[in-house]
Amino acid sequence: MDATITPLPVPARHLYPIPEAMRLLSLSRSVIYELIRAGRLRSVKEGRARRIPATAITAYLELLTRESEGGHYGQTA
Repeated sequence: MDATITPLPVPARHLYPIPEAMRLLSLSRSVIYELIRAGRLRSVKEGRARRIPATAITAYLELLTRESEGGHYGQTA
């Protein structure tokens, strides 16, 4: 009997605590909270804890990519 063991993929997390989001984005705590206040990074409350959804991290990275490709961020008319 030839049994092949296939490792199961580790499921991605759906919600990240602030310190983990800081590491994923290489940003400081104050910058993370400023992005949340400015509406550039979505967050949710889970009890008393604030969490960053994985989809919000992806959306923020896509926003940064669009802004860098468009060249319009930070420019005035």
